[in-house]
This record gives sequence, structure tokens and C-alpha cells, in this order.
Amino acid sequence: MKDLDVLPPDLPAPVDDGACDHLPGTVLPTVPLPGTSGAQTDLGALAGTTVVYFHPMIGRPDGPPLPGWNEIPGARGCTPQSCAFRDHHAELGALGAAVYGVSVQPSADQREAAARLHLPFELLSDAKLELARALGLPTFEYDGRPLIKRLTLIVRDGRIVRVFYPVFPPDRNAADVIAWLRGDGGD
Repeated sequence: MKDLDVLPPDLPAPVDDGACDHLPGTVLPTVPLPGTSGAQTDLGALAGTTVVYFHPMIGRPDGPPLPGWNEIPGARGCTPQSCAFRDHHAELGALGAAVYGVSVQPSADQREAAARLHLPFELLSDAKLELARALGLPTFEYDGRPLIKRLTLIVRDGRIVRVFYPVFPPDRNAADVIAWLRGDGGD
């Protein structure tokens, strides 16, 4: 079994390649996505503040190690990032923010991860990359499969007001979002 909860100390940090510079101020398109509850969610139609974290894919402890995964800047860390949003979920809710995680993984894989990690929020499947393409989100390929690079959006009434990209280390992302929502996170 591999330990998906612990980040190796030698992970390469991703660099800001400008791939998300166009996102602030963008209105989310109407793209309903299936969630772990079985319901469809249109992130662009949600009122209030929404935190949407995009991640490549949450690994399974019973699956084989992914060759070269740790060497891809920004790839490793979906489990620690998701667990950090879980651990800070009540605090985010107290700040008026709903949380959603999005990846290209099928809903069945996301349901397994949500149950195993005890996630109190929906994971949404953008398996066809409809939302990612509509927003022009950065992607990368692993084993011939396109995956969304790790980034987090803060959305208010359907409009992107803040982008965290690149996200590193991923287990600190939820705390960075909370700091920004409180107004003590800079910019």
C-alpha cells in the first residue's frame, strides 16, 4: 500500500506559466457536472461564495504506484489537498463559502475517494473536460490521458474573483484560501 496522505519532501514545485492569467473576472459557463451525491451541479449558477479546487486525480491506496507521478510538478498531492479542505470545511462554511472539488475522474472513482476520505463536500466529474475547456484551464497529459492542473478558484455569484495558481504545496491550499477570504491573505 502506498501512503497518499504524505507529501514527499523532494516534490518539484510547479511554476506560474501564466495559464490562468485570463480567469479573474470571468463568468463561469453553464456546464452541469455530475457529483458524488448523484446530482448535477452547475457551478456558474451558484449564488454566494464558492471555492472550487481543481486537481489531477485522487489516487487509490489499493492501486499501483503511478510511474513518474512525483516528478511531474504539481501532480502529487490531491489527497492531502482534499483532506485539508475537509479539515477546514467548517471554517470555510463559517466564512460563507461552499466547497467543491473537480477532476476528470469518473464519478464512481470520486465516490470511492469521498467515502474513504470522509469528504463533507461534493466532488464533481469533468470527465469530458467541458468546464476545463470552456474556461481555458491548464491541463497536462499522463499516460495518454488529459488531466487538469491543480488550481483553485474563488467564485462569487458565478464570477471568478480570485485564482490560486500554481498551488503548492497542495496541503496548504485550504489555509491560503481561508486567509484570503478573511482579508489577510494578500492581494
